[in-house]
Amino acid sequence: MNRFVAGSVSALLLVAAGLFWWQSRAVGEKVAPVPAYAPPPIEAVPEGDANAVGDAPPEPAEADPISRAERRFARYDRDRDGIISRAEMMATRTKAFKALDRDGNNLLSFEEWAVATSDRFAKADMDRDGKVTPAELAAATPAPPAKPKCKC
Repeated sequence: MNRFVAGSVSALLLVAAGLFWWQSRAVGEKVAPVPAYAPPPIEAVPEGDANAVGDAPPEPAEADPISRAERRFARYDRDRDGIISRAEMMATRTKAFKALDRDGNNLLSFEEWAVATSDRFAKADMDRDGKVTPAELAAATPAPPAKPKCKC
């Protein structure tokens, strides 16, 4: 009987220790902060400055360049909460997936992928020699979409 009680207590202690360890790991993970944009301070022209009279107004300050990683993060973070959920990450790829899924069963078979890849290769191989040169690949690459005109 003592062995049964000792085994039960040991099992409960191990489960409790595991739960505390699991909770401490979940709390310990920190998300990188989203960089905040702060505009640069505007410098005031002192009154009585003889050079300030008749001068052109100062040029607006340049915007801080956003890094490539920050742009990529912002593209995936649809609800702008600073966290990318799995659904947000997958939502950006559904259009490309549906283009590859020919039979519409939401399963991408190797044959469907192979057909799409061979079609792409055939389109890039302009001289039909079975090889794609850098010039052929550059010619087959679609141009980037035009930026919309300003609606000022």
